[in-house]
Amino acid sequence: MTDQGPAVRLGIQLDPAGDPAAAVELAVTAERLGYDLVIVPGPAEGGWDPWTLLSWIAGRTDRIRLVAAGTDGATAPALLARAAASLDLLVPGRLVLGVAGDGPGPLPDAGVPVWRSGDEHPDLELAGSTADGWIGHLDGSGTHWLQKRLRLLDQAAVRAGRDPRELQRVITLCGVLTDSPTPAEGCLDGPAERWIADLAPLVVEHGVSTFVLRADDATAADRLERFARDVAPGLHEAAARALAAGVLAARPLRRADVRARRRPGIDYDGLPGSLAATAVEPGDAGFGAVRSTYLRGGNPGLVLRPGTVAEVADAVAFARRHQHLPLGVRSGGHGISGRSTNDGGLVIDVGALDRIEVLDERRRLVRIGPGARWKEVALALQPHGWALTSGDYGGVGVGGLATAGGIGFLGRKQGLTIDHLRAVELVLADGSSVRATDSEHPELFWAVRGAGANFGIATAFEFAVDEVPEVGWAQLAFRVDDPAAFLVEFGRVTTAAPRETTPNLIMGGTGVAQLMAMVASDDPDVVLAQLEPFARLAPLVQQQVVIAPYAAIMNMFPDAPHAGVGEPVSRSGLVRALTPEVATASATLLDSGAVHWFQLRSMGGAIADVVPEATAFAHRDAAFSITAMGANAQRVDRWWNGLRPHLSGSYLSFESDPSPDRVPEAFPPRTLARLRALKAELDPTTLFRDNFSVAAAVPTGSSA
Repeated sequence: MTDQGPAVRLGIQLDPAGDPAAAVELAVTAERLGYDLVIVPGPAEGGWDPWTLLSWIAGRTDRIRLVAAGTDGATAPALLARAAASLDLLVPGRLVLGVAGDGPGPLPDAGVPVWRSGDEHPDLELAGSTADGWIGHLDGSGTHWLQKRLRLLDQAAVRAGRDPRELQRVITLCGVLTDSPTPAEGCLDGPAERWIADLAPLVVEHGVSTFVLRADDATAADRLERFARDVAPGLHEAAARALAAGVLAARPLRRADVRARRRPGIDYDGLPGSLAATAVEPGDAGFGAVRSTYLRGGNPGLVLRPGTVAEVADAVAFARRHQHLPLGVRSGGHGISGRSTNDGGLVIDVGALDRIEVLDERRRLVRIGPGARWKEVALALQPHGWALTSGDYGGVGVGGLATAGGIGFLGRKQGLTIDHLRAVELVLADGSSVRATDSEHPELFWAVRGAGANFGIATAFEFAVDEVPEVGWAQLAFRVDDPAAFLVEFGRVTTAAPRETTPNLIMGGTGVAQLMAMVASDDPDVVLAQLEPFARLAPLVQQQVVIAPYAAIMNMFPDAPHAGVGEPVSRSGLVRALTPEVATASATLLDSGAVHWFQLRSMGGAIADVVPEATAFAHRDAAFSITAMGANAQRVDRWWNGLRPHLSGSYLSFESDPSPDRVPEAFPPRTLARLRALKAELDPTTLFRDNFSVAAAVPTGSSA
C-alpha cells in the first residue's frame, strides 16, 4: 500500500469462520475498489489458519495491505516474528502484525509494523507507548465510548514522549448503509449522511485515519462498493480539516526513536508523498537490508525506492534539492565500484522496476526493468530458447551492467550486453523522461552504452536477444607453479580459441588457478574439443564439464544478503594481450600478498567486431579485462602500479578508486570530449557525479 497524504484509508475485516475461497475473492474485490487493507483475524474454532489465508491473498493481490490480527500469547514471539518476516519478504511493505492486548510483548525485529488491540487501560497504555497503531471498534457502545479510549491512547503516547500522530488509529465498523433515517440499535445502520456525521468527528478530533468494514455476509461486496462511493468522500473532507488543524500528519509519522536517527542536511519532511511510504530511513526496521550492497558497507541518510517512472522523477527532483549530499543510484546492489551506497547521502533504488516482458517474439525483442537481476532475466528467456550475455554472476542488477558495458560468459560469441541494446528509457537530471534509440536522441543512446550512469536513471531497456541452446560449462582448477608462464599460455590459448568459447580465470596467492568457461554450443563433441587446449595448461586438480541451460549457470550461486562491510579495494584495467610483461607484473602483484582476488575476463571475438566509435565503451581492441581486489589501498596501488603501464584502458564497474584520473583511462580522448559535451547539455549541475563523472569540472556550489 502507498500512503499518500491525509486521505482516509479504507479496509475490510474477513470472517474467520467463513469460506476461505470467498474470503480471498473478497480481498481481491476490495483491492479493485481501492481499499487499502484487509484484516485477517485470528482463527475461530474450526476455522481456517490465518497465515495460510494471508499468504494466498498476498499471491492474488498486488497492493492491498495485509493485517494479521488477533495474535495472542499462545504464539511464541520468535515464531511469530519469523512468520511475519517471511511473509514480508514475499510482499515487502504490505504486512502489518496485529497483536491482541494480552499478546506477546516486544517482538524480535520482524521488520513489520505492529498494531495492538484491546480496550482496557493496560491495553491502551501499551499501545500508546510502544505500538505503531491501535485497532479499536465501533459497535453498540457508541462513539462516546470510543472517543474516551482514543483520548486515553493519546495520553499514553504523550507520557511515553511520543507524538500521538505516530500511531495509526484503525476502527472496525459494523452496520449497513440503508435509506432508512432510523438506525438499528448499536451499529451504524442508516443513510450515508448519518455514517459521515458519526465518523467525521473521529477523524477531525481524534486523528482516526482508517475505517474497516466487517465483511461477514453475502452482501459484503455491495456494501464495500457503496461505502467507498457514498461515505468515503465525506471522510476525506474531514481528513482535510484534521490536517489543517494538526490532528493528522500529512503522511505517516515515524516514531520518535526513528526520527532521532535522521541525518543532518536531509529534508525528510519534504519528501514527496509518492515516495514517503516506501522510503527507508536509518532508524527504520528495514534499514539493515538496504544500507549496504553485496560487497560494501554503507550508512546512507535516506533510501528512496520508486516504483514507477513518475516516482523516479520525484526522486530525482528530491535529489536536485540535496546536491550537497552524495547520491547513489542502485539496481541490484552488487556493484563492485561501491557507488550505489554512501555515508549520510541519498540512494535511489530502482529495484522495484523489475518487470521482464517479450515485446516481439519474431524479432526476439524484450523489455527489461533496471531492477531485475540477470538470473531472473535468464530464467524468463529460457522457455523461448533465448539468452543475453550478462556478466558472470546472476545476482547482478540489470541497470548498472547494461549502462556500463557487460563483459559476460557469452561475450566472445555475442559481444557486450550493450551491443544488444535497441532502446533505453531514462529520467534525466531535470526530471524529464526520454526514450533513446539510434533514431531518437541518438547521441544520448551512444553515451548510455558505456557511460550511462552520467546521464540519468534508466527505467527500462529493450534488448534484441539471441537464440541459445544449452551451453557447455566448465570449471577447471590447476596447480600453478609459475604464474607468469601460466598467464602467457592462458592468453595464447584463449586468443586461438573459437569465439564460441569465453573463459574467465581467477587466481590468488594459493598456487591454484580456477578457470570458468562457457562454450556456446550444446554439442558435447564441440564443447570438449574447444575446452581440451585449456585442460592442458597445467596439472588439473579439479574438473567439471556439463551441458546445461544458460539460466542454470546464471542461477548456480545462491543469493546472499546484501550486508557488505568495509571498503574493499578494487582496481580495473584492460589489456590488448597477455604479453610476458603483463604476465610478469601480474605475477608480482599476486606474489605481493596485497590482493586476494585476481580475475581475467576474456574479451575479443564479437566484442571487437563493433567499431570503437559506435558506443561510449570504446576499448574494442581489448583482449582481457583484469580486476584485482585487496584490503589496503596503499598496498594494492604499490603493486598495481607495476601493471598500470601495460594497461590500454579501464572498465569502471570494477574500479573503486574515486580519483578523476580514472575517467580518462576508461574513455579515450575523443570519446571523453564527446561525453563531456553531452554532460554539459543534459546535466549542467552535475547531479549524477558520484559514479565516475565525466564532467570537465564540478560547478561552483556542488561537491565532487
